[in-house]
Formats: sequence, structure tokens, C-alpha cells
Amino acid sequence: MARQAEPQAEAATDIHLPTASIRRRLTSMLYESLLLLGVLSAAFLIPHLVIGVVWRVTAPGVVLAAHVYLVLAVYFIWLWRKSGQTLAMQTWRIRLVRASDGRLVSVPQAWLRYTLAWLSLLFYGAGLLWALFDRDRQFLHDRLAGTRLVHI
Repeated sequence: MARQAEPQAEAATDIHLPTASIRRRLTSMLYESLLLLGVLSAAFLIPHLVIGVVWRVTAPGVVLAAHVYLVLAVYFIWLWRKSGQTLAMQTWRIRLVRASDGRLVSVPQAWLRYTLAWLSLLFYGAGLLWALFDRDRQFLHDRLAGTRLVHI
């Protein structure tokens, strides 16, 4: 129990940390995309290859897209709830926190941020470009989800 309380207590001080720069966040996203190749290979490609070879069937595109969405949701939400950081975020010294109090995000808040981030990217990166005009340089999905990426 004490182990879980430590990250929360440490994260509570994150409200006073500066927002990570746009450059740092975008570089972390680029690195994250490389790491996600391994995650998707293990949790998405391998099962679908086995199913295709053994039963000679391919899932419809909607099922494949939903599988990718869910695999990545588990990856991101679990790590954001555990420590506020994925491996790429650790490398670039970035932590995801609640904008209101600097604590780790809740599960519903993590789901909201994750879903909004997909929309941000699918609309030609409009949610990322938002940061150029936002008063706090926040991405649109962070602004709407009430989250903030801080530089630690």
C-alpha cells in the first residue's frame, strides 16, 4: 500500500513543474511510435497471423481497428495510471498529471485523454497544432481532458 501512495505523493508536487515544451512532447511522441511497433507486433500482429494461418480467415477492418484501439488503450492507460509515464515519456522526462492538482490521472480521465488524442491525430493533427495557439501551449486533448504534460 505504501508503494502506491508514494507515486501519488510525488505527483502532487507536479502541479508546480513547468509544462513540457512542444518540441519535447512531439519528440517523445515520435519515439513512442517506434516503441509501439513492438507492442502492436506482440499483441496485434502475432494473434491475427496465427488466426489467419490456422483458420484461414481475416477479421473485418472494423474489428482490426477496434483491436488496435484496445491494445493501445491498455498500454497507455495502465502506464499513465501506474506512474504517469510511458517508456518514451520517461526517456524525455515527461509526466502526465491532472491539470487541477498535479496528481496522477483517474481511469476515466485517462480514457478520455486517450480517445481525444486519437481524434486529435485522425483530424490531420489539428489537436496538436492547437498547442501553437493555446495560452498554455497545451494540446487540445490535454485541454479537454483536464490533463497536463509536465517536464520533470
